[in-house]
Amino acid sequence: MRLFVQICRILVGSLFIVSGLIKANDPLGFSYKLEEYFAESALNWPAFAPYALAIAVLVCVGEVVLGFAMLFGGRMKLASIAILVLTLFFGWLTLYTATCDPHGTYTVVVNGATEERSVTCVTDCGCFGDAMKGSIGRSLTPWESFIKDAILFVFLFPVLFGVFVWKNAGWNTDKDDMVMLPGGLLLVAAWCWLFTWWGPLWFTLAVYAGYLSFKRVLSGAKGEWATASYTVVVTLFFTHWCYAHLPVRDYRPYAVGKSISAQLAEGKPPVNKTFVSYKNKLTGEVKEYDSASKYPWDDPNYENVPNSTRIVEIEPGVQSQVQDFRLTDRDGYELTRDILTADQPVLLVLCYNVTKSDASNMPAIAKLAADAEAKGWYVYGMTANGWDEIESFRHEHQLAFTFAQGDEKVIKTMVRANPGILLLNGGTVKGIWPGKDAPSFEEAAGSLK
Repeated sequence: MRLFVQICRILVGSLFIVSGLIKANDPLGFSYKLEEYFAESALNWPAFAPYALAIAVLVCVGEVVLGFAMLFGGRMKLASIAILVLTLFFGWLTLYTATCDPHGTYTVVVNGATEERSVTCVTDCGCFGDAMKGSIGRSLTPWESFIKDAILFVFLFPVLFGVFVWKNAGWNTDKDDMVMLPGGLLLVAAWCWLFTWWGPLWFTLAVYAGYLSFKRVLSGAKGEWATASYTVVVTLFFTHWCYAHLPVRDYRPYAVGKSISAQLAEGKPPVNKTFVSYKNKLTGEVKEYDSASKYPWDDPNYENVPNSTRIVEIEPGVQSQVQDFRLTDRDGYELTRDILTADQPVLLVLCYNVTKSDASNMPAIAKLAADAEAKGWYVYGMTANGWDEIESFRHEHQLAFTFAQGDEKVIKTMVRANPGILLLNGGTVKGIWPGKDAPSFEEAAGSLK
């Protein structure tokens, strides 16, 4: 039975380690997902929205530390209860996501008058960030996420039983390490293979090294807390690096090497059939006609039955992950095709919100843009702001290039920075930089090779 509990600890611990590191790899992306949940039209927790990034980092660090606690046997009562609470919370959250009614409404009071607004359903829980989309091609559905949490609880229950009933789970002995450490490493490696990223494996080895070192010189609670503190520090360092720069492993559809043009071509609209009912005025017979046959709309002996039109999906469409990538200029002209088929490299300066962008990064970006235009490259700004705000921003930073409007969510997906830079050539992404790491023109040109 002890071996069974150890296997359960390995399964739970490795999953928490990899889940936490995937989120830590893209803390801004995770915070954006939390903001979706906190919105008034979703959970209606707007007070938490300003702290979304801090909460995201806390969850990342917590998952990683608790995962290693499972493998090392550190503070098992505290760790197992914390994992239980997180599992129950995430289970409730995925159930809420799965049962959300997209046609639902909620009532708000605006200037003393009640208003009905549409509910926002978060279709992707963000459990593994963009890793599922970037590795196996799609995210878990809300119901699949809920089932995952339910299975996790099944494996967690024997651990809880072992800790609180048998009381045989604690800080690993050397004999325990011979099972727990290789088992944990093997399962982390399996998750790495699934998500096509070996970073968590190297991270696990680094934490193992710290754990074994502390265990040599410290015993009991001191060793446990020292190991936990070490894990917190290295996880925070990794999370901060990814926040300050860009994700180490980029799963997004705008990652370097991804062709936006090819991804757009992969999308296919659904095939629908429309049915309309007409009534024969002479016989009173009502008959439904589909779009494949001719409607008797021009026959004076027939009249349309009001509200009888129905649309049936025959074949589901294939959504492209970049289907919302669109740039529109001030005159309403869509620049998307021009940008993807341009005969010269295209430099996009991305600011999802110009009023919130880091102004200290703009001088370097302005120089890069000027040098690029001088060499014949096309340069565009892309933002979700209105034109008055755009013009004010351009004049403030003396930006000569043209701006276009795009979707805020798309811009946030393209680069985890505000501002950021994306380089395209022939519709393929050749380089991505956060504003603070804005390259020189020579460095940007080097990425085209």
